[in-house]
Amino acid sequence: MAKDKYISMKNSVSGFSFANLGLFTGFGNSISSTIYSLVLLEIFRNSATVGIYVSIYSAFCMIIALFANELFRYFSKAKIFYFSMLMLMVCYFMMGFSIKSGTFIALDYTSGIAVVFVSVLIPLFMSDFSKTTGMAKLNARYHLWLNVGALFAPMIAMAIAGSFGNRSVFFASAAIYGLGWIVFKLFKIVQEDKKIKKVSPRRTLRSIWNNIISFFNHPGMMRLYMVDFGYYALQSMRFLYVPIIVIEQGFSKETLGLILTLGIIPYVVLAQPMGRFARKYGNNIWMAIGFLSFAVFSVLAIFAHGWPLLLIFVLWQISGAFMEPIHDLLFFDNTKNSEKTKFYGVFKTAGNLQSFIVPLVGAGFITFFGGTFAVWIITAIISVLSTWVLLSKK
Repeated sequence: MAKDKYISMKNSVSGFSFANLGLFTGFGNSISSTIYSLVLLEIFRNSATVGIYVSIYSAFCMIIALFANELFRYFSKAKIFYFSMLMLMVCYFMMGFSIKSGTFIALDYTSGIAVVFVSVLIPLFMSDFSKTTGMAKLNARYHLWLNVGALFAPMIAMAIAGSFGNRSVFFASAAIYGLGWIVFKLFKIVQEDKKIKKVSPRRTLRSIWNNIISFFNHPGMMRLYMVDFGYYALQSMRFLYVPIIVIEQGFSKETLGLILTLGIIPYVVLAQPMGRFARKYGNNIWMAIGFLSFAVFSVLAIFAHGWPLLLIFVLWQISGAFMEPIHDLLFFDNTKNSEKTKFYGVFKTAGNLQSFIVPLVGAGFITFFGGTFAVWIITAIISVLSTWVLLSKK
């Protein structure tokens, strides 16, 4: 699919304009993510059940991501992004009330649709406006702002949760996404409207299936998909289980907020340098260093307790910081411009697929070993396997 046509926009709009939106999405997402697993723990009362819920939720998000290319056929990217940010603002605002568990889950799934499209569209906008800048530099800027936005989020989230309750944190996320929505409106982007044609559900499903087959038949895409799967698996396991384990270890929510905040610092410090290092030395070496070092820290986390465990939770963020600005480049550096919009939604399902599979495996390990610490056995295995796939020639 060719790039969408842009009829008009504010003169100052560039690829960096969209990269800068990471400040809002990073801040808004990190505030809600800090408390997310704790809210789910309140609902389900068991960490293994939390993992099962996240798996089902991720399967839903993966299906939505597969429909992304079909939606782009009928609506402009600007229009979809506009309504996705608005949907996030409204859903998170409603999730902030002390509502019934069923209502919270319904809103969680609705916001998941918007999260998928926002995460897919920002890199595509960056690619459309990259010109001579290049995706490596734009991606570095994007992840810098993602992590600057996320830097103070855990402390703020825990302060709000301590004063007003866990679910009140979602009010803050709603406000931040609202600001991002306003900034995007100021870009004044106008895109060509697309003609909506009636298509049978069977034809739509066949088109989605053919797109998936085409993606995996593309040379090297299966390997890159598996590497991205591994990266997101490590990230989601950390987001999901670190808050639970810190609380299980007897630490306060304020300590959890401090640990999560300290863990963002490596991402902020390394975001820009990693863009330069990737251009100079290539992507694979930094991904391999990130995976292997995460494997080492995972093994240590299995046996550590108390403050040494919290130190590990901070230090292994360095591993993630090596990989974060680079993992998307594996896709953009190996895909033609005409194929990026078509394939990116499929590529992004790696994050959803792992969130369906890995938490289920985590729930099994927790049940078998009798403790949440068992999830770090999984992250160690994933890290080693991902390194092997990354460095393999096929």
